[in-house]
Amino acid sequence: MKKKSQSVSSAKLNKIQSFDPNGPALADANVFGLPFNEEESDIVIVPVPWEATVSYGGGTTKGPEAILEASMQVDLYHAEFPELWKRGIYMQDVPAALYKKSKETRKKAEKIIASLYDGKKVDKDPGLRKLLSEVNEGSAGMIAAVKKTCSDLLKKGKLVGMVGGDHSTPMGFFQALAEKYPSYGILQIDAHMDLRKAYEGFTWSHASIMYNALQLKQVKKLVQVGIRDFCKEEADYVKNSNKRVEVFSYADVAAKRYEGITWKKQCEQIIQALPEFVHISFDIDGLDPKLCPNTGTPVAGGFEFHEITYLLSMLAKSKKKIISFDLNEVSQGKDDWDGNVGARMLFHLCGVLAASSR
Repeated sequence: MKKKSQSVSSAKLNKIQSFDPNGPALADANVFGLPFNEEESDIVIVPVPWEATVSYGGGTTKGPEAILEASMQVDLYHAEFPELWKRGIYMQDVPAALYKKSKETRKKAEKIIASLYDGKKVDKDPGLRKLLSEVNEGSAGMIAAVKKTCSDLLKKGKLVGMVGGDHSTPMGFFQALAEKYPSYGILQIDAHMDLRKAYEGFTWSHASIMYNALQLKQVKKLVQVGIRDFCKEEADYVKNSNKRVEVFSYADVAAKRYEGITWKKQCEQIIQALPEFVHISFDIDGLDPKLCPNTGTPVAGGFEFHEITYLLSMLAKSKKKIISFDLNEVSQGKDDWDGNVGARMLFHLCGVLAASSR
């Protein structure tokens, strides 16, 4: 094992010395145009092309591919993390079988959603009940696959990030983290609370991801930032959570700034609300829709790009430890804009994860 480790280190060092970070990305390069393989990389990105339960717009199954393609245009010199690329960042291949299964499961979910709009009761219709069971089973299979992949990487000592897909995709990642850490918190950047129980009947709905995450006892705290669309069920859940869920809605954040409370001060309050170990769960619709116009469920308002990178950088500099992240709901449009924004946010997420791991 020691010889293998030394060999990998030597191969990686040779690549660092011979690689030109100022040149264009090569055709056979991995994410961000980097030359490293998975074994040589400190940071490994897991792509999850899944969107079976989306309830509005679609296209997030192609999010990982859109981000990978756009990442080739990201310059590797990050002013805040100038040596980041040398750590090695690698994105695994997009799993074709999971992509195919998502499409099959999505067709079944669409039939259920259409029936609900027509006023039908799923529990009264044997055919719809069968479809619902198959959708839930399909999502459970995705979650199990993600858990295994992330668990294996964590056991190898890798820093792990995940790219969806819709926001249901990190559930298996949360389960893997729960096996590694006795307790941790989630910093959720999002337009939505995602606290509905089995939304539209789907146990593993994208709109239920945080409800499901909180069923894990290891998830000590959920801090939501940028929220601007939620239902009474979710508001009641927060109210009755005994501060296990803390919300910094976009309306409140904006109002405080209008009243003279700086974003820096508010970031300090957000970070203070988090426990020692933090997973970042980033739904791209936490940003202003002009930055993610093709995301599945856009909502007016939202953060500018550098407002969020500022928060994440402050978190990395704090006494908290960023343990992992997921980035979801990037949907490929007619151009590469969404992928471009997603790729640049992914690079910054890798930067704060690497900085916090030192």
